[in-house]
Order: sequence, then C-alpha cells, then structure tokens
Amino acid sequence: MQSSFDSAGQRCSALRVLCLQDDVADRTLEMLTCAMQQLAVGNPDRLSADVGPVIDADARRGIDAHIAAMREKGRKVTQLQLPDACAQGTFVPPTIIELDAIDELKREVFGSVFHVIRYRRANPDKLLDQIRATGKIRATGLWGLTLGIHTRIDETIVHVISCAHVGNIYVNRNVIGAVVGVQPFGGEGLSGTGPKAGGALYLRRLLAKRPTGLPKSLASMLVVDQAASKDTPAATLTALRDWAIGERDPQTAARCDGYLQHVLAGPTAVLSGPTGEHNTYTLGARGTVLCVTATARAQFAAVLATGNRALFFGSAGEQLAASLPASLKPYAGVRKAGEDFDAVLFEGDSDELLLPP
Repeated sequence: MQSSFDSAGQRCSALRVLCLQDDVADRTLEMLTCAMQQLAVGNPDRLSADVGPVIDADARRGIDAHIAAMREKGRKVTQLQLPDACAQGTFVPPTIIELDAIDELKREVFGSVFHVIRYRRANPDKLLDQIRATGKIRATGLWGLTLGIHTRIDETIVHVISCAHVGNIYVNRNVIGAVVGVQPFGGEGLSGTGPKAGGALYLRRLLAKRPTGLPKSLASMLVVDQAASKDTPAATLTALRDWAIGERDPQTAARCDGYLQHVLAGPTAVLSGPTGEHNTYTLGARGTVLCVTATARAQFAAVLATGNRALFFGSAGEQLAASLPASLKPYAGVRKAGEDFDAVLFEGDSDELLLPP
C-alpha cells in the first residue's frame, strides 16, 4: 500500500508491478484489496486523506486511458469509488490491475495504479527473464530503478539479485523512502546512472572538476574481492598495460596504472543504519559499452577498469580490436548493425553524437 499509493503513486520508485507466487496469490490479493478499501482519497491538506491528486489533468487522462484499455482487454480491474468531493480535481482512485504477462505494459503508468502478475514457484526464471526483457524496450520509458523481494529463503534472494538489472534492490521492506546516507539509492537504464538522493558520492556529481580517488568515508568501507582470475578488471587492465608497453604506448600504460590504483568494479560498502537493517552500496559493471571515439585505447582502458566489454564503432576502434592480443580479444568487438549495448562512452559534445542503427 505504501509503495504503490503514497504520493498518489507519483514517486520515481513506486511499485508498478507486483509478482505473486500462484500458491499465495488469491489470499494476498484479498488482503491487499481489503487494505486498499480503507484508503481515503481527498485533498492532501486534510490529515484524513491517504491519497491525493496526480500532478495535472494530462497525467490523469493518461492514467484513466490506461485503466480503460486494460478493462477493454478483459483484464480484472479493482478500483476504489472516487468520492463526490474529488470529482472536479485530478484524482485517480487507487487501482489494482491483474495482467497475464509483464510485456502487456509498454510504458510506466505514473500514478496510483499497480499491476499484478502470477508466477509458478517451479519456474521463477521465466518471470525473471520477462522482467529483464523490459530493458529491451527502455526507449518507451520502462524501468531500471527499483526491485523489491519478499521471501524468507536466502537462496531465492541471492538468485533474484544475480538476475536483476536495476539500480536499487530492497529485501523484505517497501521500495520507497530511501534515507539519505543510510540506504543507498542509484539508477540503471533510463532511470539514470550512479548515485542519487545524497550520500557519500552524490556531491561529487555536482562539481566541475572530478576529485581524485573516493571520499575517505566510503573508500575505507569498500571491500574488493579481486581473486586471482583472468576475468577481473585488475587482470585485464594489467594485460592491456603489458601490451601497451610492448606497443611502445606509454600513455595507455600509464592510464592503466592509474586505474589500477582505484577501486574497480564489484566493491561493496556496508553502510551504517538502523538496528535490524543491512544496507550495502556496490559498484557494478554495466555490461557492453559502445565506444564512439577516435581515442579508442583510452576508452578501452576505462571500459576494462569498470569490468565491462567494449563494442567499437569507427575506424580507430576497429583497428584496435584487430590488433589486440588473444587474451584481450574477448573484451573488445566491432559493432554489427542491430547489435545491442548497455551504455555509450562518447568523447565530444552530446549534440554531435549520432548512434549507429
């Protein structure tokens, strides 16, 4: 109820889709529907009001149109009756819509509506694949910000986290109301990249010049697990540095040495918080990074330092990919038409960036 209907569902991390194991779905939906019936829709200047209006008339029309379209498709819609006093405002009553699959949603519905999907315990990976597939249509405004997990099974938590591509993961709590400096809050995909809502790293995003290193308060807490593996950022950076030395490229070698002095992809910091909570901040890789630049070696070093794979576009990148030693070739490729990527690294004015099809 809090995650979906606080602030009329207009929080960036509000609950949009609730996935219920089919064994408990009917009982859980009964409880949620009864709880929703207790909510009062009204003017937010009244302490008795639980749900206020959405931001404007256009927002209300868009949400109402979505609800009507779901009804027309035959989806079950449970909705509160709007009080007469709210008839003239931009109010949308709390609404629950049951869907057959998550791909029925083509955009985020930014208001007091949440959707329910049932899944079988025997095949949770099918659901997780569908959730991850929403990233394929992020151009339409779909998510990447928050995921909530409710379970008492530790193996389930670990498995879902390993499959998730989101900025924030909440376990056994609501998905809104992160406390600055206590509960980390970041982004993924169209929700933005990196820290948000204050905290140890947020202030650095507002500076004109990047300071070296990490804030001491955070750097002292970060734990990096760099096992002796050829796949770690440290190992691939070292391989690139050694190759650059052989190529008589001291600039790239020095850049690699500089990156090796910093915290790389994968470190985790445990933040202080209330008793009974466990809050961690982790720096993660993005995946495949499209590199659009003439300075291919510098970009390749940055990609490796952050635990990613480079996908080059342009002659300089193609030449680099072809010249790399066998140990580094798996981490660099030349983009083919239609090939997917997770982020773009570009040197220049953003108005000049023309992405390939």
